[in-house]
Amino acid sequence: GRPEAAALLRRWSATAERLMAGEPAASGDTDVARDAGPSSLTITFGFGRAFFDRTGLTKRRPAALDPLPAFSSDRLDKARSDGDLWVQIGADDALVAFHALRALQKEAGGAARVRWQMNGFNRSPGATAHPMTARNLMGQVDGTRNPKPADTDFDRRIFVPADGDPAWMANGSYVVVRRIRMLLDDWEKLSLPQQENVIGRRKSDGAPLGGSGETAEMDLEKTGADGTFVVPVNAHARITRPDQNGGAAMLRRPFSYHDGFDERGEPDAGLLFVCWQADPLRGFVPVQRKLDRGDALSPFIRHEASGLFAVPGGAAKGEYVGQRLLEG
Repeated sequence: GRPEAAALLRRWSATAERLMAGEPAASGDTDVARDAGPSSLTITFGFGRAFFDRTGLTKRRPAALDPLPAFSSDRLDKARSDGDLWVQIGADDALVAFHALRALQKEAGGAARVRWQMNGFNRSPGATAHPMTARNLMGQVDGTRNPKPADTDFDRRIFVPADGDPAWMANGSYVVVRRIRMLLDDWEKLSLPQQENVIGRRKSDGAPLGGSGETAEMDLEKTGADGTFVVPVNAHARITRPDQNGGAAMLRRPFSYHDGFDERGEPDAGLLFVCWQADPLRGFVPVQRKLDRGDALSPFIRHEASGLFAVPGGAAKGEYVGQRLLEG
């Protein structure tokens, strides 16, 4: 119910504030993260579509939380999809992240239980001599054309306007979470040129095919000696370009995952795809629909879980996350 949800978010917000400052939980701390400090810990909360039904707030549910359409690459496990509340915990130290998870789970008491949970990882800070765009488990540089805060239209594409609708989502964002399994045994059978044609970028440095470096502009009209496009028409990087999708853009903040091997001995590994946008119907959905119609990468991936959540703007001093929704 609504009172229980408000009490839960109040407890969780207070605990998150302590842990993100490198302090122990207020009660029953496990000491798992003792001496670790904040370790860049972040804790983010979001609301799923069903949350509004459970709290009697259906009329305040944003239209942007309408269910995502089905896609041909979907093999979704309903038990690991959706949910009322979404919690993302990130830290430079895995022990700090685990400590936060346990603290929040204990604070939930009888108000909430875990529906699904996934672990992801990225390159450790300091692993390279200088900051570099991360690679995914296919070995490809992943995230080259991500929107940047310095872009003039960044806020418009990623955040709900301060005067937007609904008011409680002002300065917030909508997050799409997809567990995308990579069929690595099939992918690794491809030659290097075949892999690069699927993506449309060089594997060595992430440069567009025919380009001089990672950040070089992709020439979509450039042809080779045989008259074919240097960047194939079904290359993943060509299809996902914002200028090929009516300006649709999303801020991608994914994590790799590896959960052992399945009964066939194939790796259960891939990408925890997390993307942020002001409106998923103008961000994730049009791009995914276009990928669905002919992405060369599709035979090598499988979408196994999915969720869409509304993440409100940061809580003001003295507020808890979601207070404007639950008490507005």
